This record gives sequence, C-alpha cells and structure tokens, in this order.
Amino acid sequence: MKMKKTLLLLLLTLCGTWAVAQEKIDYSVYDDKCNFYIANDLGRNGYYDQKPIAELMGTMAEEVGPECVIAAGDIHHFDGVASVNDPLWMTNYEQIYSHPELMIAWHPICGNHEYRGNTQAVIDYSRVSRRWEMPARYYTKTFNEEGTTIRIVWIDTTPLIDKYRQEYDKYPDACQQDINTQLEWLEATLAAAKEDWVVVVGHHPIYAETSKDDVERQDMQKRVDTILRRHRVDMYINGHIHNFQHIRVKGSTIDYITNSAGSLSRKVKPIEGTVFCSSEPGFSILSATPKTLELRMLDKHGKVLHTVTRTK
Repeated sequence: MKMKKTLLLLLLTLCGTWAVAQEKIDYSVYDDKCNFYIANDLGRNGYYDQKPIAELMGTMAEEVGPECVIAAGDIHHFDGVASVNDPLWMTNYEQIYSHPELMIAWHPICGNHEYRGNTQAVIDYSRVSRRWEMPARYYTKTFNEEGTTIRIVWIDTTPLIDKYRQEYDKYPDACQQDINTQLEWLEATLAAAKEDWVVVVGHHPIYAETSKDDVERQDMQKRVDTILRRHRVDMYINGHIHNFQHIRVKGSTIDYITNSAGSLSRKVKPIEGTVFCSSEPGFSILSATPKTLELRMLDKHGKVLHTVTRTK
C-alpha cells in the first residue's frame, strides 16, 4: 500500500510539472505569422524522448497552426528502410506522430541513415502516405501565407560529402548521385528566388561543434556555403548533431542553425561563432512575417530555449 501511494504521488508530481510547463507557453508569438515545424533525427521507435516530443508537437500545433513539418533527415535511424512496406514506417513514424494536428504535410529529406537503406523507398512513400510529400531527393517550395512569401529549399547533403561517397558498401546510393547537377540546380534556384525570405535545409551542418569528422563540414563549406553566401540566404538549417546550435560566422550574413534531435540528444559546447547551444532534445518553430523571420528552439516541455531573429 505504501508503495502504491508513493507511485501515485510521483505521478501527480509529474503531471503537475507537465501542466505548469504547458501553462507557460506563450502562443501569441505565433499569431498572424507563417509557421513551420522543424524536426529531425527522430527514428528510434518512440524511445528516449521521441514519443513525448511527438505528443507535444501535436498539442502545440492546435495553437501554432504550422503550415507543414520540415523533416531534416534521419527520420529513420540506424539502417534506414528497406521498402515502402518496411514496419519501421509504422514504429518510427505513423504510430508516433499520430496526433490529429500532425496530419499535415511533412516535407522530408534523406539523412545519412536513410542512405544506409533504400533511399528511393523514402521518396516513393509519398505515394503511400497522404502527408509524406517528398517529390525528389532535393526540391524547393514557396509559401504565401499571412501576406508573407518564403521559399524553403531542401538539399540532399549526404552525396555532397566525399566520405559517404567513398563508403559505397555502407552508403550504396551516395556515389550514384551527381554532385554537379544538384549544385547547379541550387545555384539556379537561389538566383531566381524573389521571396521575402529564403531558407535552405539540409541534414548535415556547414558549421557546428561536433566530434564527427571535420571533412563533413569542410565539404559542405566548399560546395554549399559558397553558393549560399553568394545569394545571401537568410538561414541554413540542419540536423545530424542531435543538439541545438546557433552559429554566426565572420564574413557571412547567414544564421547557421542546428536543430536538435526529436528523440536522443547529445552534449555540446560553444565554439568560435557560437551564439547559443544546448544539449536538450526538442524541435524548432520557424515563423515569418514580411519584416521578421524568427526561429524558436523548444525543449521537450515546450519551453523556448533560444530565439533567432532576422529583420528587414
């Protein structure tokens, strides 16, 4: 009996803590704006913090009203998926992000873990799921809401990094992709962009604090950052590192954003150019008006840890 009372008290305490956290969310900051969810590094069958973060995303969506979910890679961790019928689609995605308010468009890209499996199946799942909208390995889409125009550009970063192209036994599709064709497309897409804001999304970072191989960032800086700087994009957003980072680099006007994992997070420390960093898991909300572009980094309780703000 004593143990039951202790467990009941613990549950009440936890519920009370959750309620307090929910009450502190200020939804007014998302009013009259074009809002987007950003989530990545998700696929762990609901374990770690994936399921509660997924539920939080659904609950908050009732008030935020996101246009879509920008899924920045590694929706399926470990070895990707084998086909559109792989059970991982259920255990990593459909049964986890099941809240009614998350039955909106999801615009994904492949991460390095998708490249360990069948990457074509990730694209083809668009014919299976109404909400999974991935027309190609890289693509762009414009949004015009609340008097705001914003262009999102999704790029396929794994093939742009030589390390993955050389490990063809582990990442068989990476070396099959044409680097120059994608970079020429990126150049042309950004050159033609006339929207209020332009945001580029890739799985791998251009600048970040991480123990991962330096050559990953070096290839991204050489191949991608030169194009982004030339066309003065507003933000580059990535996943891969499993923590939150906001970096500004001397000589660049771009805000470089690492979005944390929606499941298992990792430690982080500041480096040169770090404006903010946190090892908390969570997701981000991107909000746009004609004059402001804001990205809020949220922890697993919905608390805003840091806001990136750009103004015109």
